[in-house]
Amino acid sequence: MRKKEKKHNGISTFLGPDASIDGTIEFQGTIRLDGSVKGKIRSSEGTVIVGEKAVVTAEIVVGTAIVMGEVIGTIDAADRIELYPPGRIKGDIQSPVISIEEGGMLTGNCSMKDRPTGGAVKRFSPVRASGAEEA
Repeated sequence: MRKKEKKHNGISTFLGPDASIDGTIEFQGTIRLDGSVKGKIRSSEGTVIVGEKAVVTAEIVVGTAIVMGEVIGTIDAADRIELYPPGRIKGDIQSPVISIEEGGMLTGNCSMKDRPTGGAVKRFSPVRASGAEEA
C-alpha cells in the first residue's frame, strides 16, 4: 500500500511539463517542478516537489525535497528527503530524515546529518510527586 504524501501548505510556484529553466531558482514556500530544470535550486526552508515527468539536473539546497521524477545532482535538505516511485536520484543526498519508498531508486551516496537547532536544547529536570521541579 502506498503511503500518502505529507500535506504541505499549498504550492506557491509551479513549472509545467512543457517549460524549462536553465539557471538558479530561489523560492519560499512550496514549488512543484514538472518540466526541465538545469542549474541550482535554493530555499532556506522551502519545499521542492519534483513531479513524475520532471527532469532536474541541479544542485538542490532546500528545507524539504520530495522526488517522484528524475534528479541528477546533489540534494541537501535541512528537514527531509522523500523519494517515491518512479522517482530516481543520481547523485549524493544529505538530510536528517531520508525516506525511500519501495520502487524509488538512489544511485549515489546517502548521509544523515543533525537537524540545525535554533539555540541550545532545553532540558527539563525530573518532576517530584509533589509537582515541584528539582533545581
